[in-house]
Amino acid sequence: MATANKDYYGTLGVKKSATTEEIRKAFRKLARKFHPDVNPNDKRAEERFKEISEANDVLSDEKKRKVYDQLGFYSDNIDPAAAEAAARGGYGGGGFRGAPYAAGADAATGEVPFDFGGFDFSGFQGGSGARARGAESGGSFRDIFSGIFSREQKTRGPQPGTDLEYQVSVDFWSAVRGGVARLEITRQEACPACKGKSSSSGSIECPECHGTGQVTQMGGRMKFNIQCPRCGGTGKVQNACATCDGDGVVTKREPLEFRIKPGTRDGQRIRLAGKGNAGLEGGAPGDLYLIIKVGTHPVFTRVGDDIHVAVPVTVAEAALGAKIDVPTIDTHDGGGRTQLKIPPGTQTGQKLRLREKGVPSAAREGVRGDEIVEVKIVVPKVQDERSKEILRELAKLNPEDPRAELFKEV
Repeated sequence: MATANKDYYGTLGVKKSATTEEIRKAFRKLARKFHPDVNPNDKRAEERFKEISEANDVLSDEKKRKVYDQLGFYSDNIDPAAAEAAARGGYGGGGFRGAPYAAGADAATGEVPFDFGGFDFSGFQGGSGARARGAESGGSFRDIFSGIFSREQKTRGPQPGTDLEYQVSVDFWSAVRGGVARLEITRQEACPACKGKSSSSGSIECPECHGTGQVTQMGGRMKFNIQCPRCGGTGKVQNACATCDGDGVVTKREPLEFRIKPGTRDGQRIRLAGKGNAGLEGGAPGDLYLIIKVGTHPVFTRVGDDIHVAVPVTVAEAALGAKIDVPTIDTHDGGGRTQLKIPPGTQTGQKLRLREKGVPSAAREGVRGDEIVEVKIVVPKVQDERSKEILRELAKLNPEDPRAELFKEV
């Protein structure tokens, strides 16, 4: 992969001092946002996805990142030793002596596939004054080299597949007790014709270098013969697979069935390893992440592993105390019930706890939440005179003012 003058750190939104793990997390976050499957027919999202993938390819590789940090750009044609020498300002140790050393030199012969004909090197022969003259005549070698490797080279070798993310709606009872959920996903799988290799049998002459294995690029007044990025210097390219048009993958919609653990929470993230997009050239497939969206219930409200329920009680039950039946989530159809003791003098809005009547924990085996019962006192609609007389008598016997404390605080 060769890209000139691109801010890979800015593309991923990380600092230059970012760790490999921070780079990986930043890439995954952006990949989920801009992946073509999430943004169908969105060309801008597709281009953004390519940019962050390119940045991750360089910054997640220690050797590539070192070259990028030293030169400000990266190309597979750059020898790391040459990049290090360039970063020190030496390019082969104190200027060019004899045959100039450069990225892409043949390891066996030491010959350099660069044609420097017509270029004056006198301004680059050591010393700060010489470097100043070099700057006057068009910039330093580092500036010149930063613009010559601008052609993108197809990455060879195994490439891992990208991750996918889907939101899955699960009903209230399936999340509480567990069950099976089903959905249909769109994913990339290895092309059945070429097995993910992107090409069919046979090869043709590379249309980029016309079979020579090298291409020429200009940098200022220098002419560079570099390895052809399309064929990798072989002069031949494989015929693109007719089934996948050379992509190595085909898009497929497929049904998916997965188990929901008892106690699964709203917003929980479930990872299905290897169920993401297929890799290329034998690369491992990505993962599938399912974001659970739990449905509601007309009676029960879930908060973590606790179940909340509002239960109406009469004035007499609240005033005198009583034992009442309250609903629970026990039994398979949700028709469970248990007795709850209402203490005398219970007020509306008061909450009473039923231990271990909540949801089984998905994270801790054998642990269960509680049921929180909120008391709602129901005032009777008095219509007959006898009932009214009883209430008036009750008010005389209990003359306390329920608003007295309120006015003390005003």
